[in-house]
Amino acid sequence: MAKIWVLDTETKGTGANMVPLDKLLEKPASDGNTFRVPRRKGGDEGREPEPPKPPEPHRFRIVDVMTRQVLADDADARATVAALEDVRSVVDVLVDVWDPEAGQWRRLTLGEQKTLWGFRGQAHAQASEAAS
Repeated sequence: MAKIWVLDTETKGTGANMVPLDKLLEKPASDGNTFRVPRRKGGDEGREPEPPKPPEPHRFRIVDVMTRQVLADDADARATVAALEDVRSVVDVLVDVWDPEAGQWRRLTLGEQKTLWGFRGQAHAQASEAAS
């Protein structure tokens, strides 16, 4: 009976080899280098995972570029937008946000700062709509 030959491409950069099909169908012997996922310790199988804690509200700091005067420090989002009402241009201030994981202030990108800038005037508009 004739052997069926196949192209074995599972080589290590040396190219493919022609091998008998019977050789490919045989299971390779376990050499102990197989990967196994370790089991979890502590018997956590029946326990529900803890729900993630809610994120802290963002805290902002606004500094005037020209005078280096702090316009708002450790302010919430509403107070930050209110402090931006008196600013002439988005590039006249530097806005930082507190990063609790890093434990330091992070400067907002210009795009993030423009997003925050876009909320200016909405408090006055909502107050006037509610009054009418």
